Amino acid sequence: MLRQIVLSLLVAFVAAVLVVVFVPGARDTLTRYGIALPFGAETANVAAAGAPATPSGNRPQGGGAAGAQQAGGGPGGNRGGGRTAVVLTAPATLATIDDKLTALGEGSALRSVTIVSPAAGTLTDLAVNPGDQVAAGAVIGRLDDSAERIALERARLAQTDADATLARTRNLASASGATAVQLSSAQLAADNARLAVAAAQLDLDRRTITTPIAGTVGLFEVSAGNSLTTQSIVTTIEDSSELRIIFYVPERYATSIALGAEVEASAVALPGVPLAGQVTAIDNKVDPTSRTLGVEARIRNADGRLRPGMSFSVAMAFPGEQFPAVDPLAIQWSSTGSYVWKLSDDKVTRVDVTIIQRNSDGVLVKGPLAAGDPVVVQGVQQLAEGMVVRLLDAAPDSAAPGAGKPAGAAAPKG
Repeated sequence: MLRQIVLSLLVAFVAAVLVVVFVPGARDTLTRYGIALPFGAETANVAAAGAPATPSGNRPQGGGAAGAQQAGGGPGGNRGGGRTAVVLTAPATLATIDDKLTALGEGSALRSVTIVSPAAGTLTDLAVNPGDQVAAGAVIGRLDDSAERIALERARLAQTDADATLARTRNLASASGATAVQLSSAQLAADNARLAVAAAQLDLDRRTITTPIAGTVGLFEVSAGNSLTTQSIVTTIEDSSELRIIFYVPERYATSIALGAEVEASAVALPGVPLAGQVTAIDNKVDPTSRTLGVEARIRNADGRLRPGMSFSVAMAFPGEQFPAVDPLAIQWSSTGSYVWKLSDDKVTRVDVTIIQRNSDGVLVKGPLAAGDPVVVQGVQQLAEGMVVRLLDAAPDSAAPGAGKPAGAAAPKG
């Protein structure tokens, strides 16, 4: 306990000494109250002697508010005791956004047909091979048609007999040997026989598998000897003279895309090869889930290098919008929002801006900035509205009068 009391007294004594030595007027104040200190006189005198004297011989009052104002050059002076702030600037540039769109799409053939068997039966042979180019109406394969050929022959015989009966009845009717009813019945029988021949011919034709379009034959899913039904898939025919690319664009481009607009596509399988095309179809609504719009473009494929199902990167150009771009270091924030410092006539002016887009090499803003306007990017923390500044690489004499000169330097003789 005694040790704590001694330490407290010692600390109080040291604090009193420091107050007398470093606080101006403390010794005089204690003297007015009748407190005489036998220590610190020499120390106080030494401290007073070390301070620079004013023209009146008194110590400068630089420790108070008045001294601070005098050192800073008054309320209207620059920060830093009259010194000119040194800054680094970078010119604002113009950048364009929303001028290019890139989307991924999948290619499909201009026309594609899945070939199925037109009738049930046994596949006897295939007339083409996968990868062959075929014309519209070309034979792909044949089914066993023995029964259909017999049926057609029977129908033709029946038609011949019906036609002969009709001819005899007409001769009898002309000689009043047959009634009108008999003539009408003979005519009906002949017509039915002709239709039976047509039906038999149709059944026989359905034993042949053909393609309705021209294109490339795909892989076969059946082989000769298989028993097919009317739902059996034989192969596919792809007309890939042109490819349709379906891609989706953000909703903000919905009013900018029009039919006939130029596109440039590139395939993953053909890197570095540009493929020109045009927009041929636009969906009639925006997908409410993804907020995208479906677009179809076509590209030529005369050499057949492109295959349906390939993935493509599609690029489209638009007019876009231009905004000033500044260095990211130039952006400052306050309670009212973002702003930058613009340099004009060696003075800085605060310019309020709205950030449009942030990129790795710059920030696009909206505000009263033009291309080439110098914007402060370094030294922004020391600036105030209307402050005179000097560029980092500029000579000191190029700034305000006296800027950058050492204190007490003599003016050059005129």
